[in-house]
Amino acid sequence: MHFTQIRRAQKANLTGFDPKAFVASAGHRTNDPWARREQWRYIGPMSRWNRFKSAFPGLGIATVAFAAYCGYEYLFLKDDHHGHAEGHGEAHH
Repeated sequence: MHFTQIRRAQKANLTGFDPKAFVASAGHRTNDPWARREQWRYIGPMSRWNRFKSAFPGLGIATVAFAAYCGYEYLFLKDDHHGHAEGHGEAHH
């Protein structure tokens, strides 16, 4: 014996709030009760990139200055004593 089911139409939602959509958007709940309190370590000023940038504060400026000096030395400070060892000849034995 089967009981017949009476299907009723859903009631109109006057507020527009859908609890099923709210639960679905909340995401997957983890078992870690401290996860929300640990979030600050990985966002904003404490993110991995910001911590890396502040680890070497003058590295960028120092690299550019060193490269500029190496270029200056290569182009303008040439050694005029190229034949210094050959110039002494056999007179200085």
